[in-house]
This record gives sequence, C-alpha cells and structure tokens, in this order.
Amino acid sequence: MSPHEDLAVFRGPRLSTLLTRSHKELAKRDGALSGGFTLKDLNVHEAQNIRSFLGTEPGRRPDQVKVQLEHLDTVVRRGYGLGLLELFDALGEPVRFRSQLRREAEDLRERILAPALASPLHDQAWFRAWIEHRNTQSAVSQRVTAGDTESFAHAVRVLEAVEAHGSLRGGSGISPLLLQNLAVGVTGDTKALNNRTALSRLVLPALAARRGTTRPDESDAEECRALWEENDVVQDDLASRVLVLNLPADGRVLGSWLTEAAEHGVPLQVTLHQLVRFPPVPTSPVIHVCENPAVLRRAAGELGTASAPLICTEGWPSAAFHRIASAAVAAGARLRYHGDFDWAGVHIAQRVIERYDAEPWRMSAADYLDRVRTESPELKGRKRATPWDPSLAVAMVERGRVVFEESVDSALLEDLVAR
Repeated sequence: MSPHEDLAVFRGPRLSTLLTRSHKELAKRDGALSGGFTLKDLNVHEAQNIRSFLGTEPGRRPDQVKVQLEHLDTVVRRGYGLGLLELFDALGEPVRFRSQLRREAEDLRERILAPALASPLHDQAWFRAWIEHRNTQSAVSQRVTAGDTESFAHAVRVLEAVEAHGSLRGGSGISPLLLQNLAVGVTGDTKALNNRTALSRLVLPALAARRGTTRPDESDAEECRALWEENDVVQDDLASRVLVLNLPADGRVLGSWLTEAAEHGVPLQVTLHQLVRFPPVPTSPVIHVCENPAVLRRAAGELGTASAPLICTEGWPSAAFHRIASAAVAAGARLRYHGDFDWAGVHIAQRVIERYDAEPWRMSAADYLDRVRTESPELKGRKRATPWDPSLAVAMVERGRVVFEESVDSALLEDLVAR
C-alpha cells in the first residue's frame, strides 16, 4: 500500500487511545523512538484492537497493553509506508517536540516582557520590583500559555501614562487622569480598567508598588478605587469629594469659600474639580482627620466655630482628600488621623499615616481596649498591621471585636474643642 493511501483506521475510535498517548510520548521525547509506555484501564474491545494492530499477545493484565515506540513505528511503516512522525503529519496533527515548545514559550515570554524592559520606567525600583514579583511572573506565564502579547504591553503603557502625568502635576492645578480616558487611550476599550478586569489586575499591584503600599484586595472595590485615586486617576472628578469643617485657606474662589465656611462653622463638601480649578492653600498648622461623616456632623452641630479644623475621608480617602491633604502638608500643616478599629479602618489609617507622616489620633491599643465591648460587632476580614502601635493589632485579634469611630466621638470632640 502506498503512503497516505488509506489512513482511515487511524481516524476512527479503534486506535484513538494508542495514537493520543503515542503523540504525547513523542512530543515529550523530542521524537525519539526509544523506550515505551503502558496503556492502562482499557476496555476489552480497546485492548483487543490495539493488540491486533501491534501483533502482540495479551499479558497478565487484560486491561493493559505495553507499547514500544520503535515497534509501533515499524508496524506503521510496514503497513502504510511512512513512519510514526510522518503519520501524525499526514493526519494533520504534527508532533511538536517539548524542546521546540520550550523555545517557543521562551521566545514568546521575551516578546511579552520586551515593552517593560524597554520602558523608561525600568530605571525605577518600584517598576522592576513589580515585574520581578512572583504574581507578575505568574501572570506573564498565563499570557504565554494564552499566546497573549498585548495585555502586558497595555499594562506598561498605562503605568507610563500615570507616571508621566505625575511628573507633570507636581503641586499645580493639573487635572487628574480620568480612568475611562486612560483605558480607551491605551486599549480602545473604555471599560478595560474597570475593577477586576484582567488589565486592572495587572496594573493595580504596580500602582501599589509605585505608592509603596501593600497590594490591594481585588475583591474590595473601594480599596482599588482608592489606590487609583492615590495615583491621581479618577472615575469622575465631580464625584470625588471631601468633607471639611473649619478649614480656612488662602487662594481665590475655593480658598475664600473655605475661609467663609470656617467663619460660620459650616461643613463644606469640596469636589476634586473645584480643588483642581482653584487650588486652595490651607492655613491651619494642625488638621484633624476622621473617617466617618457622623463625627464631623456632630462636631459641626455641637462645637460649630469652636471646633478645630477637621477633614473627613468618608471611608477610603478620595482623590479630593489627597489633593487637599497634600496642599495642607505642603503648606506646613500636621495631620492627626482617627478611624474605625476594624481591619479596613486600620489599613486606611496606615496609608494616611505613612503618606503624610500623620500623627495617630486616639488610635492606640489602649484606646481600643478602653472602648471595646463583648457586644461589639465581630471583627472580620483580612488582618492588617498597625506599625504605629503593633500591640493594637494584637489586641484586636485577641478581642475579635470592632470599635466604630462613632462610639468614641465624645472623646474626639473633647480634643477638637481643646485644639
């Protein structure tokens, strides 16, 4: 029989188990015909068909057939005029040797990493740390498997845009980057950087490295949003706001509004758009910061103009908070921070304290133990460090209870009125 004349026997189910395993073994052995393998757990018909094709006798196990690659190659060559490797070529399933696949994977990995290695950001330690992190390397490996040469390059371009924007901004009134504009500019898709997309999963750990903070919890949309905003990327500069009380400031328009509101003890909600358009310069030497608006509301209602300057983050600090806090610190102010005694609360505290060299405000283990009760809500979530007072995290783990900021607001108000 001439080569390729009748390969129907190899296209049906009779020898599919034999061919599948042979194909895998040849790929693993780089095409070498030495050695063999054993097919196991065959049914009666499968075993009979394979033995009949190979011309071998049954062994001690009727559900197993031992196969020598060299013998199989000889059987195919004698019966069909072509070798085993040629057979797979003829069937449209050429064997790709493991060494070849390894070289191709290495070449593809180099192509995927090339934009990062060629980026001007590669001179920066945070960028190299991100590339070398095991999670990033794992993500690159996944893209090698998928043959994806675009995603990592997109991530690098996003980081380059963020860094370029940061170098332009400095202390000026440059507008923040809008997330959707950044996404469409890099990928053509306005939603490519939305929370928990493949691209955002690549970029957010790099942004954390850029800010010198811990990698974000991808399931926490607020934490991810805050990390974007710490890097001056926002979804909406009108939606990004900060609540302030008694914070006089220099500067036209917004500075005047802040000063006039402080003269009357009236809370003012300031948008990022206003802060960019009319950058204020806060004039208070000490500014208290709280996490929950209920604290600021009570200070405004009970203390009015007697309250010390107070800024509220309303949960995770927004880009608007960072603008006004940065302006205050640049003008010489010292921040004092208080928040919830839960894991998210102490994580927010850590970020604010580290970024602005802020003073912890009633955020010690003693403060926590003084207020925690057995009936307090259960402490849940991912444990966080409290480097300003390591014993605080220990106490929180031991008690396992939350102390919300509102439950200590009387003590906070005493500090605010005492200035």
